[in-house]
Amino acid sequence: MRYAKCIIIPDDEGLHPVDKRIADHPEVSRELLHNVNLLADETIVTIYQFAGDRDALETILEDSPMVCKYQLSGVDDEIHAYIHVEAHTRLVGLLSMLKEFEFIFDTPLEFTRRGGLRVTMIGDVGSFQDAIPDVPDGIRFKLLKTGEYEPNTDRLFSQLTGRQQEILQTAVDMGYYNVPRAVTHEDIGNELGCTGGTVGGHLRKIESKILTQIIP
Repeated sequence: MRYAKCIIIPDDEGLHPVDKRIADHPEVSRELLHNVNLLADETIVTIYQFAGDRDALETILEDSPMVCKYQLSGVDDEIHAYIHVEAHTRLVGLLSMLKEFEFIFDTPLEFTRRGGLRVTMIGDVGSFQDAIPDVPDGIRFKLLKTGEYEPNTDRLFSQLTGRQQEILQTAVDMGYYNVPRAVTHEDIGNELGCTGGTVGGHLRKIESKILTQIIP
C-alpha cells in the first residue's frame, strides 16, 4: 500500500468561506482536521480541532450564514468542533476530485503555519499526477514524498500540532531522549527561541498523547 504526502495550498480566498473566516481570526488557531466528508447534497461535514478562544469561535460560527449547524466540545483552550457547512464550489471540487481518483485521507490532517493543509493520501500513487490537472482553480498541491504506507508511525506524529512536532523533532535531534540524556529543556528552548518551561510543558503533553495510545 502506497501513500503520497503533500500540502494543499489555497490562495487568499481559502478552501471555504467559513474556514477562511476562522483562519483570519487572531484568537483562534486551526490545529487539525480530523474528518471531512462530502455529502450527497454537496454540503460538507467536518470535525476540527482548534486552539484559542471558544467564545470567539462560537461567534464566528453563529454569524456565518453558510454554517448549517455545529457542536463544540473540549477543555481549556483545546476545542473540538463538528461543523456542517453549505456547499462551496472550490471545496466541493477538491473533494470530488479526490473521490474520483479513489484517494483516502489518513486523518487527522494538519494545518501548516502558512495556512496550507498537510495531507497524507493513500491509494494508487501513480494516479496522483493524473489528478493534478483536475485540482480546482485557486488551489495547488505541493508533493512532499511518497512511499510505503506505515499507519501507526504517521498517524501518531500527525496528531501533534505543528509546534509540538517541531519541539519533538528538535528534542530527538539534539539527543534529549538519548541515554544518558544529552540536553535539557533549556537547551532545546534556546534552539527554538522559547523558555525551558514551555518546552517541558509541550513534551509532557506530547508524551501523554502518544503513550496513552500505545498502551493496550
